[in-house]
Amino acid sequence: MSQGEAGTRQDHDALETSRARYGLVAVVVSNVVICGVAIVGVWRLHGDSAVIVGILTSAFTAVSTMTTAYLSIKAISNTAKSIALGDTSARTMPPPVQAAPAAPAAPAAPVPAQSGGQASPSGG
Repeated sequence: MSQGEAGTRQDHDALETSRARYGLVAVVVSNVVICGVAIVGVWRLHGDSAVIVGILTSAFTAVSTMTTAYLSIKAISNTAKSIALGDTSARTMPPPVQAAPAAPAAPAAPVPAQSGGQASPSGG
């Protein structure tokens, strides 16, 4: 890798770091603002429960949507970056595990010897 390529890589990494940092700041600030507006809305309504439930539900939906969108976009961006750079270490499957060889079949049980002598082939 030449010095020019190394400098470009460092600039790109710095850009990605600042994007991640300011993206997270934007999400946190917007979530705080949404919560603040919801609190002010609940406070100004003086206990009208039906409207309070609507405000809190909307605030929860907005906060969860903003956070999920940021995290999803960040995950996809990181995946695309690793694919573009050819980093396959996180995506490779481990080699398949070889099955252990089957145990040899157990020998047949020995036939007990007959007591009282040998049997004749004629049966008598």
